[in-house]
Amino acid sequence: MCLAIPGKIIAITAQLDDTFRTGRVSFGGIQKEINLCMIPDAVIGDYVMVHVGVAISKVDEVEAAKIFSYLKDMGEVGELESFS
Repeated sequence: MCLAIPGKIIAITAQLDDTFRTGRVSFGGIQKEINLCMIPDAVIGDYVMVHVGVAISKVDEVEAAKIFSYLKDMGEVGELESFS
């Protein structure tokens, strides 16, 4: 089963060109370095769905909050701590 986690881009940390970038993404307070190459138009403040360290799509803030809430209800949020 594939699972993507919603997070908010808080910084662009490296940029080779317009496509190959990495950014700092916050997942409910836990911050990770994420590859942004699949979403070249993503900017600081955008919410993205992240799978295996790669942002795969953008979502709005309401949708991100809803998904995060579902993960909490399922008891999966604790798994984010092992995401290191």
